[in-house]
Amino acid sequence: MKIMKSNLLLLGLLSLVIFGCKSQPDSAGNLTDEELTTIVKQSYQYVAMYNVNNNFAMMKSNPLGTQGWNKTKFNLELADHTVKAIARPNNDTYYIISMLDLRDDAVVINYPAFDTKYASLEVSGYDHYITVPIATSKGDFKEKTTILYYSDRTKNYKGEAIEGVDKSLKMTSDFVIAFLRVAAHKTKDGRNVKALDNFKLTTLSEFQGKEPIQQTTVDFPAWGNDQMVFKNNFLETMQFVFNHISLDPNNEMDKAILESMKKLGVQPGKEFDPAKVAELDGKRVAEIAKKVFDEALVVWNSPDGNPYLFQVFLPKGEMNLDAMVTQSAVGPIGLPASEAVYPGIGTASGEPLNAMNDYVIKMTRDELPPADAFWSITLYDTKEGFFIPNDRFKYIVGENGGMQLNEDGGIEIYIAQEKPTGVPEDNWLPINREDIDLDMIMRIYAPRLDDLKKWSAPKAELVKGE
Repeated sequence: MKIMKSNLLLLGLLSLVIFGCKSQPDSAGNLTDEELTTIVKQSYQYVAMYNVNNNFAMMKSNPLGTQGWNKTKFNLELADHTVKAIARPNNDTYYIISMLDLRDDAVVINYPAFDTKYASLEVSGYDHYITVPIATSKGDFKEKTTILYYSDRTKNYKGEAIEGVDKSLKMTSDFVIAFLRVAAHKTKDGRNVKALDNFKLTTLSEFQGKEPIQQTTVDFPAWGNDQMVFKNNFLETMQFVFNHISLDPNNEMDKAILESMKKLGVQPGKEFDPAKVAELDGKRVAEIAKKVFDEALVVWNSPDGNPYLFQVFLPKGEMNLDAMVTQSAVGPIGLPASEAVYPGIGTASGEPLNAMNDYVIKMTRDELPPADAFWSITLYDTKEGFFIPNDRFKYIVGENGGMQLNEDGGIEIYIAQEKPTGVPEDNWLPINREDIDLDMIMRIYAPRLDDLKKWSAPKAELVKGE
């Protein structure tokens, strides 16, 4: 009897150790690929924008970056192949980028008027929901506009009216990108550059003539590119993001990610503790994230057209998960269809575009994109989403990148290693003869949406192969 009691006591103590004292969630090693794929898809928007915003604020080698928070970089040179901070940048508008830290104080920006065919301001945080508060398509930029930015956690501002402010934007993230695009016009660039003398960013305290509030220091988990984060510090990054965004338990997408992360030991308001989160095989997570990216790119460049063309880059509450994954994986920080659409251009055969071949894209006058502002076609490498390096620094064909219509009002655009005889320089996109897949995206600014629904993107036809 005594031995039996001792055994029972030992068993009870063992149970307490195994079940009662365990502070770490179950290992995630038993998650199926399907379950882990769901988690990666639910998280992709946060990982992508954590990298994008931090790359623009703090990446020293980013030529478009601000080199700090609450600063603006006036990028008055068009992006080129040295830009590595964001996939699929454009090459037809100037980027005026402000990176905002809204934790300690609100930020006020004065935006000047512009004489341009197209300009828009879009803002987004770590959650990748997009707001376009002002745009030429809405009749804005005819006069200056002063905008105040804040979040739920801003310490010095709670939404009260401020004299001299035209608009107040309550952001769902503490760390924000405010991204001003201004179309490049050879005949108007001088006056638009001069207008930027009236651009001004200040904290709210400074705007009101007070002493600036000292920014609280912050330790960011490692950032860089999506594969790196998914592999090396996925849960640490998600914990940081959760502590700096507003999540709504009544929003279906927010509810789903909250439930998934809670099972892995990540919840809003917690400190990250590697001993209290699930053990993840980072290599496996990164491999699944790569599959998610590949699938998103296939969808974007679908021969039948991108099914999410009118569903991407929208505000919170207007997005679904599939569209969000597609925009986050393929090219973060785009505009909604009311401002621009981004149809991919595939091949007539359905095969991937590859730099071992030359191609031609043909459009008649009636087949040109229905744009009230302008359109362009941009060439990237598929793997990284960067411009193809070339001595001509030529990455796009379009009104602002150079193009020549034929005598019938149509156009032929060549993607080739050497300029074909008789083809205008403007209509040639140079490639290097190597075995890499190519990615072509059309940008249609201020699209005529009714016409767009009846329009089809052109196909690239094979010219020759080696």
